Amino acid sequence: MSIPTGILLFFLTVIGMEAFAYAAHRWVMHGFGWFLHESHHRARHGNWELNDLYAAIFAVPSFVLLLGGVQLGWWPGFAWIGAGIAAYGAIYFGFHDVIVHQRIPTRYLPKSKYMKRIVQAHRLHHVVETKEGNVSFGFLVAPKPEDLKAELKRRARAGKVGVRAPVGTRAFGEK
Repeated sequence: MSIPTGILLFFLTVIGMEAFAYAAHRWVMHGFGWFLHESHHRARHGNWELNDLYAAIFAVPSFVLLLGGVQLGWWPGFAWIGAGIAAYGAIYFGFHDVIVHQRIPTRYLPKSKYMKRIVQAHRLHHVVETKEGNVSFGFLVAPKPEDLKAELKRRARAGKVGVRAPVGTRAFGEK
């Protein structure tokens, strides 16, 4: 396989992983996998939460594809795909765990419109502590925060979701 083809496959995988992550977050983590993900919507005590097992689960395909493509004689494209999955995992870790949830202390403050948008969208996802009624399931692509706030207000008025405010602020939707 040519290097340009491999690089293309790598980048297509990184892009495709956003769609996979959205679907996994929406229908697995907020579905039958809630028993693990619920810990992520609660206050964390200590360095780890049950939700962290998803990182290990999602690393397995990357590891297997890299091993197969590099060492076991499988189609070389599998190595590029495995690397793309690993790269998305690293991007996710940096964005989600370091920037948004600050699991590693940093002084980073989002300045670009894009970074402000995805950070705010993810924080709006966390105003709902239950598995139903959440908004914004993507990690690197997110709707406008104004649209998410309006949808959360609509759901709260309809009694479809219990929305909490961050500690020390008014309840969501209060003036």
